[in-house]
Amino acid sequence: MSGSVPASDRVPFSGAVLTGGASRRMGRDKALIDLDGRPLAGRVVGALHEAGATRVICVGGDLDALRRAGLEAVADIHPGDGPLAGVLTALGTPGVEELVAVLATDLLQPDPVAVRRCVDAAVDDVDLVVPVAAGRVQWLHGVWRRSTAGPHVRRAFADGERAVHRAVQGLRVVELDGLAAAATVDADRPEDLTTGDARN
Repeated sequence: MSGSVPASDRVPFSGAVLTGGASRRMGRDKALIDLDGRPLAGRVVGALHEAGATRVICVGGDLDALRRAGLEAVADIHPGDGPLAGVLTALGTPGVEELVAVLATDLLQPDPVAVRRCVDAAVDDVDLVVPVAAGRVQWLHGVWRRSTAGPHVRRAFADGERAVHRAVQGLRVVELDGLAAAATVDADRPEDLTTGDARN
């Protein structure tokens, strides 16, 4: 993780880490892979807390193993239905704030400053903030407004949509440029684990 986030009176937010993926290309549960002494999920949770999240949950996956690692974990309400289901679970979890930063579990260098910048861009008329890196929108590094994005995405999901980028059509979305490029780099395959001693 890089940078630091000064304490402030900014709008509060909660965090969620999507830990329910099948990890087929990786060949093992990505959330629990040890990188530099911490599971990948734990590194993302730490970045969210450092950015100022009041609460951070892990959504889906091996709940017992995540809890043994000291993380708060909740069951995915639609296991096996992809990241959009995880987003819905995060937005519908009691006790989370109006703004919820939902991040993938496999970020190699989760950056609290990047998270905070996305949160700060979620002004009153915005439903979702997502960073853009290398010309691509990073849908699994978003800050969602529960009261507006939640019902919209829930309707899309009920209609059979499973792709995040299509489910958000009609929402007020800010695509944020200028974040550190490394903040959204993820690990899909074993060879992507290029830093530290990765093992499980």
